[in-house]
Amino acid sequence: MKIIVTESFAKTCELAATMIADVIRNKPDARLGLATGSTAQGVYPYLVKANQAGELDFSRVNTINLDEYVGLAPDHPQSYRCFMDENLFDQINIDKKNTIVAKGTGDIEENVKAFREALAEKPIDVQLLGIGVDGHVGFNEPGDVLYDGAHVEELEESTIDANARFFTTRDEVPTKAISMGMGDILRAKKLLLLATGESKAEAMKGLLLNEELDVQNPATLVKTHPDVTVIIDRALAEDIGYRA
Repeated sequence: MKIIVTESFAKTCELAATMIADVIRNKPDARLGLATGSTAQGVYPYLVKANQAGELDFSRVNTINLDEYVGLAPDHPQSYRCFMDENLFDQINIDKKNTIVAKGTGDIEENVKAFREALAEKPIDVQLLGIGVDGHVGFNEPGDVLYDGAHVEELEESTIDANARFFTTRDEVPTKAISMGMGDILRAKKLLLLATGESKAEAMKGLLLNEELDVQNPATLVKTHPDVTVIIDRALAEDIGYRA
């Protein structure tokens, strides 16, 4: 596991975007595993800027997202399909037919099946990851059991609390999501995990400061991957007592 400490969250996002861009330049038809949330939101402007400057071509790229809320239609402003369109896809030269976000409405069992089939079609060249306050990646929540493949996940109260800021009221936050399984994530060729903020400190301690694999902190499983880069800013590194 390679660990990089940057001087700021902005530098973390810029570095991550550079690494993703390098994957695309080396493989123009790369499959990107993408994420949502405030961490990923910091990365995408750098990719947009490179594309609009003519420095990065997404015309042959295809993408697949980690997760989607159950119960939100693709055009709902808080759906992850809407997030991806607004923050990335609508601003770059990518074919929307080559962007996959699980569908959160309709027949959920069939949607999970379709998501699994899409994941099996082509390996992910680089998977972007954030980390939840409880250590979840994607929506793989802490618990006695973690899943290998795509599934419906019951969201923890801490996850609902963290996501409530995006909704008018906490009651509007979905309580379930379709998510890649931990196995899906670990099958990506390269993992890129970013973290910032004191709320992530406990989860990151488990990832960086010991050798345990802990289902109560799902992010710790990325330690088993042969090509994983973790990028944190100096403030978080100092907060958890990490010394490079």
